[in-house]
Amino acid sequence: MAIDVNTSSGSVRGQTLHVLNRSIHQFLNIPYAEPPLGPLRFAPPLPLRAPKQLKDMSENIPMSEDCLVLNIWTPNVGNSSDSKLKGKGSLKPVMFSIHIGGLKSGSIFRDFYNGSVLATNHVVVVSANYRVGPLGFLYGADETAPGNAGLYDQLLALKWVRKNIHSFGGNGDQMTIFGNSAGSWSVSAHILSPLSKGLFRRAIMQSGSVAFNRDRPVVSAAEALQKAKQLARRLNCAQNDDKWLDCLRAIEDPKLFVERSVNKSALVWQWPVFGTQFLPVLPNKALKTQSFNSDIEVMAGATKDEGKALSYRRIPEMKSKLTAQLFRKAVRDLSGEYHNIDVDKVCAHYLNGVHTSNSSQLKSALSALYGDLEFTCPTYRFAKRLATNGQRTKLSALIKGCANSDVCHAAELDLTYGQPLRFPKLYTKTEYDFSIDVMKMWTNFAKNGKAHELWPQLCDKSGIHVKDLNPNDMSLILDNPYESTCDVYSLIY
Repeated sequence: MAIDVNTSSGSVRGQTLHVLNRSIHQFLNIPYAEPPLGPLRFAPPLPLRAPKQLKDMSENIPMSEDCLVLNIWTPNVGNSSDSKLKGKGSLKPVMFSIHIGGLKSGSIFRDFYNGSVLATNHVVVVSANYRVGPLGFLYGADETAPGNAGLYDQLLALKWVRKNIHSFGGNGDQMTIFGNSAGSWSVSAHILSPLSKGLFRRAIMQSGSVAFNRDRPVVSAAEALQKAKQLARRLNCAQNDDKWLDCLRAIEDPKLFVERSVNKSALVWQWPVFGTQFLPVLPNKALKTQSFNSDIEVMAGATKDEGKALSYRRIPEMKSKLTAQLFRKAVRDLSGEYHNIDVDKVCAHYLNGVHTSNSSQLKSALSALYGDLEFTCPTYRFAKRLATNGQRTKLSALIKGCANSDVCHAAELDLTYGQPLRFPKLYTKTEYDFSIDVMKMWTNFAKNGKAHELWPQLCDKSGIHVKDLNPNDMSLILDNPYESTCDVYSLIY
């Protein structure tokens, strides 16, 4: 059944789905910004100048640079028409999802971002596309290319949701932003950004924060500008000409930027730029000086095997027979990217008890190192600093898997979006039940900040407490499981 809703983007048409014996209304491809094309390439997005004509929003769209759209799943749209008159009592909390992809790739149209099952938990689910790779994170050192365009996209999408979500039965004053990996980096960036103040009430960070180094960004503004000009040279735009940005904007095929972004020398596109209007100061300084959005509640977490799969894609040595010498070389290379790693201390920690003639054991150690360096420890340190600043902060560890022993990076996404309930034949009964539990915790947090009755605050007078998300025993609490490992990176965090 088709259903129409009036928004600032125009009248949008969705369809009613029957999900787990409930009606969920789905709206796809709602534009929230002007197409970021031509002179708007690399620039912060502009709100739509005029409403669009009514269109059927029920189908996915092909990959395009004109990508600034959002999807909504709501159980409540039929009750929202007079919500402003009735007050906000009938409106549902909103969960705003930010997708994964290392800020280099990704889309809200990947199937596991279907929010229909999550919305059956009496929340409105929103996901928004944002620009990635050079198109989203090229830094040109001027107002037309200030860097972090992808984060500005997310910001404008949040503002659109605040303005329009009541028409879909959602309460814009009860907004929770959540994401995994690059989505979690983005969530932490919005916690830090003065531009995002007041747009959300709660935040869920799963496996990542932008707090990679306390003394410097992974990529400085000067380095980001240098890399942008290198890209211009590769694409035959003279980098010494003050028109180099105009030249890049004139390139008709956006796939040229996508193809360049997978080159290792272009990894700069993976990192936000600090010292900018969006991120004026480094995370450590922002947290020390209370220069962040402190009026929110935060839930964060990591999985047991964060680096298990991604290390093979990011570390060349993982693809060959690993030796102790190659292990050390890999750590030195990581130090060159993340800066100031104590190579001796890190190697000693991860090689403790490892037979250095055993390539398999070395690879296990290196994948654990990579997962801790890029995901677990930045998440833990960021959450701990929030907690010690008086933030209501909770931390979880997804330690035990269901069908297999590995709990890899992004393993909780299937559980969060209810994939076992959508496709029960592909999952075990334990996974099915665990997904129900995880969705309940995430949505309870969005509703009232209380994910689970046995989930303590991260820090109190008795120590540091981390909730073990275990499908077999939801009562388990871990005492300070990350400190000793993350301490080996004390020179950077």
